[in-house]
Amino acid sequence: MSVVHDLPLLSGAAARDAAQVGHKFARQQRMIEAGLRVPDFFCLPASAFDHALSLARIGLDANEADAEAQCAALAAALRAQPLPDHWQERLLAEFDARFGADALVAVRACVVAADGREDQGEDSAQDPFAGMSDSFLEVGRARLCERVAACWASAYTERAVRYRVWRGLDPRGARVAVGVQAMVRARRAFVAFTRDPRDGARRVVIAAAHGLGEGVVQEKADIDHFFVDAGGVGAELVEKRRMLVRADAAGAAGDDGLAVAEVPAALRAAPVLDDALAREIADLALRVETFFGPPQDVEGAIDADGRVHLVQARPLAAAPRAQPPLYWCNHNITESYPGISGALTFSQAQEFYRRAFGDLYRRMGVPAERFDRHRHHLEQLVGYLNGRVYYRLDAWHALHGQMPVFELVRPLWEDAMGVAGPARDAPRWTRAQAWRALPAALWGRRKHARQVREFLAWWDESMAQAEDLPSRSPLELVAFYRQLWAQVSLRWGVTLTNSLYALFELGTLKFLLARWTQADPSLLAGLLIGGRSNRSLQSVREAVALAERCAAQPQLKAALLDRGGDLAQLWRDLCAQRYGAELARQAQAYLHRYGDRALHDLKLEEATPRQRPWMLLDTLRSYIEQGLSAERLAQDERRAAARAREELRAACPSPFKRAILARLAARMREYFAIREDTRFCRTQLYGLSRDALWRLGDALQRAGRLDRAEDVRDLRVDEVLGAYDGALAGADLRALAALRRREREACAAAAPAEALLATAADRPLAQALEDARPALPAQTPSLRGLGSSAGIARAPAKLVLEPTVGADACRGAILIARETDPGWLLLMMAAKGLVVERGTLLSHTAITGRLLGIPTIVAMPDATRLIPDGALIEIDGAAGTVHLIEDASA
Repeated sequence: MSVVHDLPLLSGAAARDAAQVGHKFARQQRMIEAGLRVPDFFCLPASAFDHALSLARIGLDANEADAEAQCAALAAALRAQPLPDHWQERLLAEFDARFGADALVAVRACVVAADGREDQGEDSAQDPFAGMSDSFLEVGRARLCERVAACWASAYTERAVRYRVWRGLDPRGARVAVGVQAMVRARRAFVAFTRDPRDGARRVVIAAAHGLGEGVVQEKADIDHFFVDAGGVGAELVEKRRMLVRADAAGAAGDDGLAVAEVPAALRAAPVLDDALAREIADLALRVETFFGPPQDVEGAIDADGRVHLVQARPLAAAPRAQPPLYWCNHNITESYPGISGALTFSQAQEFYRRAFGDLYRRMGVPAERFDRHRHHLEQLVGYLNGRVYYRLDAWHALHGQMPVFELVRPLWEDAMGVAGPARDAPRWTRAQAWRALPAALWGRRKHARQVREFLAWWDESMAQAEDLPSRSPLELVAFYRQLWAQVSLRWGVTLTNSLYALFELGTLKFLLARWTQADPSLLAGLLIGGRSNRSLQSVREAVALAERCAAQPQLKAALLDRGGDLAQLWRDLCAQRYGAELARQAQAYLHRYGDRALHDLKLEEATPRQRPWMLLDTLRSYIEQGLSAERLAQDERRAAARAREELRAACPSPFKRAILARLAARMREYFAIREDTRFCRTQLYGLSRDALWRLGDALQRAGRLDRAEDVRDLRVDEVLGAYDGALAGADLRALAALRRREREACAAAAPAEALLATAADRPLAQALEDARPALPAQTPSLRGLGSSAGIARAPAKLVLEPTVGADACRGAILIARETDPGWLLLMMAAKGLVVERGTLLSHTAITGRLLGIPTIVAMPDATRLIPDGALIEIDGAAGTVHLIEDASA
């Protein structure tokens, strides 16, 4: 005779043991401990099932061929076998004490792995077993023991047996835990998936209905679907006629205590959830995903007071039918790497992003364990698509998504990156989590000014130590490069924390301006004008001052303005002191400090004045032709800043509020100054790298490894270095460079790709690019963008797709471009206004427009297509509008 044991009942911390209570209930307990609203429950562990099975044993034979028949017999025996009296007493006493004698509960089964393995069993990632065991809702005290026995019997239902056979498991080896949980008086219920189960896309999909949750799970109710992502809440609504309710409430009888009822007429057309509630449920589901790891399938109920209760969470069982596409964007990065880039430039960009952003996450306190799971994405931040540099957005979202605070600025960041439509990411953290993490993130702000000073001091010392690069041997150049970039991994993150802090405070400033003033949006741009000098601005001011000195000498001025003259010879004459020793010294001093700043100065295949000193004279010529004056530039900036202060005084009468806004604006100007300081350091970093790598290219050509020294542009950085320090796989650099050169030339001859691309995730990239389509559907063209520097200008449009035109072509015109970079400065200074397709208030174009005091509009979609070259247009840099006055063809 079997010994009848005491009935074990587990709750609280004891219910975390999935080996005893199953993943379903262990997860519920963990959610309770995490502060989520989960109804109270207790469990009968799998050991209770084992004892019940021993009482109902009918002589199982493991070798019996008809396992299904044996399982059916076991199910019948478990249902028929009454619980021992003292088990019933124990169970009912716990029911009364926990819920009250008149309560109604849910009684649910959960299959526990036979061998106790944590990675198996119902609701585990490897063995979802979803829907195979039974659940009973609205169970009263009188039927509690009967429903517990029925849950045990559900281990051997036909569907459960066939599922286990399909899984290759012995159907007789199942073990079941049973949970008894307080019922939520649900008015509405939902199931939420943290990934779209159709394609795996990162959006929360919610199925919701009126009535009880089984109406959604068993499809006995009419269901609305909601799709929540970064773009908002979408919905697919139906007319709701059916819902599942308690049988007694419907005036019907049902063995399971439930019945289908009519939805009240007033509720049939309206959505089951409003947008706010859909977002709340999505945030809760994503919080569960963050807590447990993989994508989740979350069930819940909404009570009469609108409170959301979670009753179940499991790993998303259904594998996506197709992998979501990969999204690529170069909306923002073309400011640094426009057009076609060589392998040398791309690999240098890859190195920079890997090292700099790795340091950012370390500085922002991302836990090492979390970062290690995402470290591989550092290699994927940029991609090389048909000769152009792109961001790979899923890598950016995964890495930035490690920081809860990123949720507070993600929309601003995605706007700056040009990310739109389905390429935008769904929240990875709830807003509550993000706000809780903000104080710790901003705690590092107190050390930011000191860290910036230390960074700039280190960088200036590094530049000084590089004075002798021309005299170093190839091996010494390789060692210099590797040591320099090793320091980048430890130091460059401070330049990125600056951008993150700037985004936080820019969002605050925009919010308060909108709340406290009725001013035109251009006021924000005006408040950002001015501030202390910075290295980028100083390079412009010193160049203008040098141009003024050159113009003061009639003979030199005439030589500079002679378009047919030989600038290289003129530079040699200048350095030979033909125009005076002091001017020669000033020109060489300028070149020594600012010689790395040029058009496309981050593209290593492009020369800078460091390599071609006479390029400086072309810049000076443009400044002389425009009649620029350093003092006039400074006066224009002071006037624009004063005008913005007056506008703020008029728009915000409260001195207290005005002081807060002025303080925030001052902090933003300081962030911008730091940004321009460190951007100039980045220019110099790439300048040193270019100098070292070009010299190594010369050495490879002399050694017979390359046909021409300039072929180094078609090698990766690691290949150039590896040729000297033994890290090169393969030896035929000549053939490799020739192959890449042909590919680069073919890419240059092809039409440029879209700024935002979607490629198939399950195909090789080269094939996927052949049928890549824009990530967004075509939108109605618009001649409205983001006003970023106030003023009105009327002039012919000058379309510049590649900055190969001279400054003369832009003089007196409004420059229309996809984007600009620091090297466009002489074109921008010649123009009366700027209109670009990309950028934000923090972009180079916006900052430069404010610096020059000319009307500037950024983020104007399709500007280069919609504005004809030569057309007379009028732009309003405050309103962000362009009006076509007269087409050039007229």
